Amino acid sequence: MAAASFAVVLFVAACAVSQEDLQQADSGAAGSTSSNDSSITVYTALEDDQISGYLESFQTQNPDITVNIVRDSTGIITAKLLAEANNPQADVVWGTAASSLLVAEEKGLLEPYAPAGVEAVNPRFRDDANPPTWVGIDVWMSAFCVNTVESEKLGLPIPKGWADLVNPVYKGHIVMSNPASSGTGFLSVSSILQNSPTEAEGWAYLDQLHANIAQYMHSGSRPCKAAGAGEFPIGISFDYRAVSQKNEGEPIQPVFPVEGSGWDVEANALIKKAEIKDAAKTFLDWAISPDVMAKYAESFSITSVKTDVPLPEGFIADPEAQLAENDLRWAAANRDRILEEWTKRYDAKSEPKT
Repeated sequence: MAAASFAVVLFVAACAVSQEDLQQADSGAAGSTSSNDSSITVYTALEDDQISGYLESFQTQNPDITVNIVRDSTGIITAKLLAEANNPQADVVWGTAASSLLVAEEKGLLEPYAPAGVEAVNPRFRDDANPPTWVGIDVWMSAFCVNTVESEKLGLPIPKGWADLVNPVYKGHIVMSNPASSGTGFLSVSSILQNSPTEAEGWAYLDQLHANIAQYMHSGSRPCKAAGAGEFPIGISFDYRAVSQKNEGEPIQPVFPVEGSGWDVEANALIKKAEIKDAAKTFLDWAISPDVMAKYAESFSITSVKTDVPLPEGFIADPEAQLAENDLRWAAANRDRILEEWTKRYDAKSEPKT
């Protein structure tokens, strides 16, 4: 049996989505019909080193479906979906922040669909509508990547939580994801604002953190990769990246902040368009199936469906207890306002877009 073909496309040009295009998002796609076309385009924010391993079982089970993967950071995918509102290019979104899918839902860009097996998904990690507009596959959370070798050279203590990062000793030694580009950056900022006594105090904390930041990067994984390479001692990133780099032998100590981690759900959705392909629904059915859910569980400590896979080495022992309070709908509703304020205050330290 021939394997299904797929292509990984790094859509760097998405960074240049125009404001005029974004404004077109106000009108949704036309009513939809079903199509048997066996080629689908899938937008995803999953990590490059995860995608091919996840897709193996889909290829085996569906050799006649061609999957064209367009991979980018969450912020860029969100911008693309909004810019393409009148002419959707994707058929499916796979493994992208639920808070971003809620933005797309508000704009009428998603088609409700209940994939096979959805009843097994933890209600906390899926849309509560019936049928749902989005369904989660796993949870990712903020974590610090601390290069122990570089920290020792500089005499820096290992931070235990968010409060430690504003210590002046870390000035110029921390990198973080830009929340306008990265879902990881946004979940960290959103969590700080939601879990501070008041939002004003959350911004005051971010002001202090900004004083110590060397650079904001346009990817959730880049701060950890930079820390692993010794470019900076500390990268504010996420759990999978911190743990995987340590397990690969890099001098990285994952730190799960004592105050709790910001988090979001990597989730899937069907794009509303004139012709919805049967292959797109087949993909969404597979994307929460036991085979691939077991693969997700090898990379993440929390999956939306329980599996028998042991907790991967290096993750915090009780991951659900590590999750900070988080209202995904609040995050989505306030996303534009938060990003506008963040950009005004802090964007001067962002790395250039490529």
